[in-house]
Amino acid sequence: MTLDALAPPPEPPPLHVVIVEDDPDFGEALSRVLSEAPNLRLAGRAGTRAEGLALLDGPPADVLLVDLGLPDGSGIDVIRAAVRQWPSCSIMVSTNFGDEMHVMRSIEAGAAGYLLKDSSPTRMIDEIRSLASGGSPISPIIARQILARFRETVPAEPAAGASADPVCAAASDPEASPLSMREKEVLVYITKGFTVNEIARLMSLSHFTVRSFVRRIYSKLKVTSKAEAIYEARTQGLLAE
Repeated sequence: MTLDALAPPPEPPPLHVVIVEDDPDFGEALSRVLSEAPNLRLAGRAGTRAEGLALLDGPPADVLLVDLGLPDGSGIDVIRAAVRQWPSCSIMVSTNFGDEMHVMRSIEAGAAGYLLKDSSPTRMIDEIRSLASGGSPISPIIARQILARFRETVPAEPAAGASADPVCAAASDPEASPLSMREKEVLVYITKGFTVNEIARLMSLSHFTVRSFVRRIYSKLKVTSKAEAIYEARTQGLLAE
């Protein structure tokens, strides 16, 4: 037996990951976990649409992680450009947008995975590896929306009690409320006086995700404080008295 036969197999080359994420806390946490993960390398990081598009002029990455809600435009533009400029790159969305329109537009643009920000940065490392190996990581609630969308193309009588399914109801009537189901849930906890960290524990989310939900609630309701958010939500009939 030769010494070559006893040598361990060579390690696979590292996966190069680019992050386009406008939440500095979440982006920093994800970057830190990436830098510590075996065989993963952070190849670039952007916080805006313009910065993300500029990164595409550099060496192609293996995985592109994109948020959709960027301050100067949509991450979908970055996805479309990446498909053209980095054709071998696997693209995954990581966002708070869980509505059908954003989901389908992202997939049509070229995303192979779609995750809501309800996972910790450490968990997302596993999803990045899955994507790079040919998988399509998708949050369960997003998978249900996609299945519901395809079921709409098949003529069938609605199942008894189908209207009681909140996920399907939200998908069929996206204009019923300016807030998503998750945002409403966070708002209810806010009205009860829970802090961001307490809400994160109750909903089994990271505090980064909850803070993102709070910012989106304020933006949608055009308010700047919890008291204003509660008042406006009740005025619009979004909260039960």
